[in-house]
Amino acid sequence: MKQIAILGSTGSIGTQTLDVVRQHPTEFGVYALTAHRSVELLIEQALEFNPAVVCIADDSCYPRLREALNDLPIKVMAGEQALEEVVTIPAIDVVVAAMVGYAGLPPTIAAIKARKTIALANKETLVVAGEIICRLAQHHNVKILPVDSEHSAIFQCLVGENMASVEKLLLTASGGPFRTYTYEQMQHVTAAQALQHPNWEMGAKITIDSASMMNKGFEVIEARWLFDIPVEKIQVLVHPQSVIHSAVQFVDGSVKAQLGTPDMRMPIQYALTYPNRWKSDVSRLDFFKTNNLTFEEPDLQRFPNLRLAYEAIDKGGNMPCILNAANEVVNLAFREGKCGFLRMSDIIEQTMVKTEFIVEPTYEDYVQTDKLARQIAKENINFLINNY
Repeated sequence: MKQIAILGSTGSIGTQTLDVVRQHPTEFGVYALTAHRSVELLIEQALEFNPAVVCIADDSCYPRLREALNDLPIKVMAGEQALEEVVTIPAIDVVVAAMVGYAGLPPTIAAIKARKTIALANKETLVVAGEIICRLAQHHNVKILPVDSEHSAIFQCLVGENMASVEKLLLTASGGPFRTYTYEQMQHVTAAQALQHPNWEMGAKITIDSASMMNKGFEVIEARWLFDIPVEKIQVLVHPQSVIHSAVQFVDGSVKAQLGTPDMRMPIQYALTYPNRWKSDVSRLDFFKTNNLTFEEPDLQRFPNLRLAYEAIDKGGNMPCILNAANEVVNLAFREGKCGFLRMSDIIEQTMVKTEFIVEPTYEDYVQTDKLARQIAKENINFLINNY
């Protein structure tokens, strides 16, 4: 039985990972569950799956968690440092990195150093510190298996292929809820509208990132590191139907694509069972009803975040870290009604200009860059609030 630790078990990817476990209860054991502050759902999960360890990052939630699980043989931990301790437990085989944002970086690094297989859903880990992560994974001989549907699709298309024969990676994007909106219409959109993704069910942060196409920008950066390929060989295609999850174009002109219904349980299960494929109860793609697949070029004027992501990875150094930190700040501000949808890109770009650029950052540089970029982005938001 493969023992799994799920970082972020109460989020969208975490809960769907547990759905996969429910389908294969004799093959997977849930050894550890962690959450940020969703303590009630974490308690429900612990009662159902009876893990050896549960951890809540928010210390204030510890008493409630401890009380609820007091009569069970479950070790209860709390605090961000405890997350890094959990992933090093020898019994754990696979760490599902499903936390949202920069917070997923330290425990993922700890898991790599502990030589755990990583099922990576936390794209910010590679966005912020891709070079360090890849170097560590190579040094410790650790597999990083992609969970994002797009990167899983590319990974599947590359099985048995030589990277030297790859001409281009084709990352598909749904275009989000505002794909057909004019620039003027986008000036007045709300968070409630942005959270209505046309195809996928995701957490709030990533759904907003999808609406602004920052999510696709992050995926470009992630693909650059996952597949060790120059960014100029990564092309984004807007594909509103979300049937082709991504594709690979080869030097002989052929293209391999991975298709399926938009259900995250497929790439999650593939990451957990690779190199094997197991039966799943996800809905099957009906080709007789799939008769209108369309593709568009992304509009970088209406969705400048994608352009900013390409600029960040092209410049390298700590610039993607700056990009991510500023985006996390404006994403939350937009959800809280403190920043307009189009203003998010302006603030991110200003933060990229104002934050000190470091060509060859260390891990400590990334930590300081994240703090400084967040501070600068928050100052820009406060200026908007006080002057407009």
